[in-house]
Amino acid sequence: MKGLILAGGSGRRLRPLTHTSAKQLVPIANKPILHYVVEDLAGVGVTDLGIIVGDTAEEIRASVGDGSRWGASVTYIEQSAPLGLAHAVVEAGGFLGDEPFVMYLGDNMFEDSLEAVVEGFVEESRASARLLLSRVDDPGSFGVAELDDDGAICRLVEKPNDPRSDLALVGVYLFGPAIHEAVRSIEPSVRGELEITDAISWLLDRGDTVEHHLLEGWWIDTGKKDPLLECNRLVLDDVVLDVAGSVDEASVIEGMVAVEVGAEIASSTLVGPVVVAAGARIANSRVGPYVSVGADCVITEATVDHAVLMDSSRVTGGTHLSDSVLGRCSEVSGDGSTSLLLGDHSVVELGD
Repeated sequence: MKGLILAGGSGRRLRPLTHTSAKQLVPIANKPILHYVVEDLAGVGVTDLGIIVGDTAEEIRASVGDGSRWGASVTYIEQSAPLGLAHAVVEAGGFLGDEPFVMYLGDNMFEDSLEAVVEGFVEESRASARLLLSRVDDPGSFGVAELDDDGAICRLVEKPNDPRSDLALVGVYLFGPAIHEAVRSIEPSVRGELEITDAISWLLDRGDTVEHHLLEGWWIDTGKKDPLLECNRLVLDDVVLDVAGSVDEASVIEGMVAVEVGAEIASSTLVGPVVVAAGARIANSRVGPYVSVGADCVITEATVDHAVLMDSSRVTGGTHLSDSVLGRCSEVSGDGSTSLLLGDHSVVELGD
């Protein structure tokens, strides 16, 4: 089985951060989201990976490389235009061939094991597709699967105005070779894209079997600030105490805190869960809970909670930063409280 990772989206909902950075590389607990995806696939033996890339191809190539650190082999596939998930399958046809494959959206994360999702699809299933579903509170915001009286998928609706189901399509799909005929048989939607839901509906209309697997744990589409912070919170809940960096006697560590070698904590209180990357310096500050501090960040005379600080960002001078995502090399200073989504190299000064 091959893997197809979609990492070509523009990330409009995370702007201005994604003006200069791929949304799939925003870190969760100091690790890029895309790396979690590659780990997931490699962990279940899916090591022949194709990554669909667009305008941020160079950055993604630099981050993932050839995949060898995960025991995988990566082929990069340039999407000619962002024309939908089914269009990505069309453009990856040469790489995929007739093998079954997992398609995984590069900005999605979920708690359940991927092994339970893929189990038996190649060896036992005669289905043309298997979809991963999750119950959601706002199904009108997603593609929704409707089930018949026997519990089988009978209909897919993209962002329905009057949802008949609360089962949203999670960004993981398993496909057999029949999907290639489907994606070439559908027409663009009203927004001009080839929709994967239309391709799966084409399979259903033809009488093909489309299986599903229902998630038991959480699922997060990290494409907006608040869900991204929620995902960071959920992943940080699994942090274990590991203080390898320098922590002086005037500092206090409370709860589950991980401080990497090369980080320095001085006269500060860290309230877990918190992760602090190498090269970061925290002084005369209170950090946590639920904060990811990237490499070479500086926090001085500040309070930070529920936040993601990307590499080399700075929070100083009396700032209370909460519910925020700071891009690389960004700076927030001054006496005041705020919640921010900042792009790389941004500067915000609070107060008069």
